[in-house]
Amino acid sequence: MAINQHHICEEVNGVRCAIVEKYADEKRIQFLKDLLVLNGFEVEVGESTPPKGMTPEQFADLPKTFTIGVTDVRFNPINAIFGRLLKSKDGRVVTLQFWQQKDIISDDTVPYFEN
Repeated sequence: MAINQHHICEEVNGVRCAIVEKYADEKRIQFLKDLLVLNGFEVEVGESTPPKGMTPEQFADLPKTFTIGVTDVRFNPINAIFGRLLKSKDGRVVTLQFWQQKDIISDDTVPYFEN
């Protein structure tokens, strides 16, 4: 989601944040929160608001989703991943496949364009 968008800043729980991802489920939030806290970021999680063009009634019928942000408004997920700035729990560089939870272990020996 946010990996394909421009740098976004919004308020989450009344705190100005760089948005990491919107409309994420609880499992995704836990994964990202653990990863970002490990890398020294202060994380804010709040309920998602309806996207443009969707009424609150339509949005209420969908499963509950969340918005995750970090209080460092300079944070950009694209720069963090491709700039090799994030580390996983085992000390490896976080890859795009790991960020998207397509790989269980972050393997930075394989270039991202070969996946």
